[in-house]
Amino acid sequence: MKFFVLTIFPHIITCYASYGIVSQAIKKGLLELHTIDLREFALKGQVDDLAYGGHPGMVLKPEPIFEAYDHVVKTYGKPHTLIPQPWGKRLTQEDLDRLSKRESIAIICGRYEGIDERVNVLADEELSLGDFVLAGGELFTLVLLEGIARLLPGVLSEPESLKRDSFRRWLGSPVYTRPAEYRGMKVPEILLSGNHRLIELWNLWHSIERSLRLRPDLVPKDLTDLERSMVDAIMRGKSFEDWIREVGHGKPKRGHKGL
Repeated sequence: MKFFVLTIFPHIITCYASYGIVSQAIKKGLLELHTIDLREFALKGQVDDLAYGGHPGMVLKPEPIFEAYDHVVKTYGKPHTLIPQPWGKRLTQEDLDRLSKRESIAIICGRYEGIDERVNVLADEELSLGDFVLAGGELFTLVLLEGIARLLPGVLSEPESLKRDSFRRWLGSPVYTRPAEYRGMKVPEILLSGNHRLIELWNLWHSIERSLRLRPDLVPKDLTDLERSMVDAIMRGKSFEDWIREVGHGKPKRGHKGL
């Protein structure tokens, strides 16, 4: 994938990209990152100017953005183009999945009071991190860059972990590592048991419980029999151990198809 960032602060992007997952994706040749410094396309380096109509603050001028964008299109072809905006569609995991399949993406980063409205003709989408305002689009870009990089085939050393990401279906289950006990807090015995089926059920139970407690709006409508059984038990205030006893220690019982 080719990733183009049109910004007046390219070093913010390149610095972050030298670490972690993004760096790995670049080193493996799975991601090309191109930062385009808008100042290089501006007359005398002036990228902003006063807003018409008495609006306070400075606005990014259209000329350097259009010139920089034309350079990208002429050199590499037309990318799928995004503009981060506070009123844009809120970014979700589904968006990251969808965008990770693009061959090339360009992000036009605003600054100050925003971008000249005429630049919007270049945008295929306007996206947002949430209902709040930042000083520019660079932080959105870093979020998108990392969110996409980890989805590219071959980037993660354990790609199976992607299937257990939060928001795939349920929120993630609790995770633990060594030591088994720290400051009196112990890792749940089930996770140390070696019983893979029981551990799988424990993880699903706690993913469902966390989703019901924190994000009930995300509960899927197409519940499996197993999921429906767990949801019902959780709503009745039962613990995982209670549920296991009810269904016969993970053995199938009538009404619990899928165990």
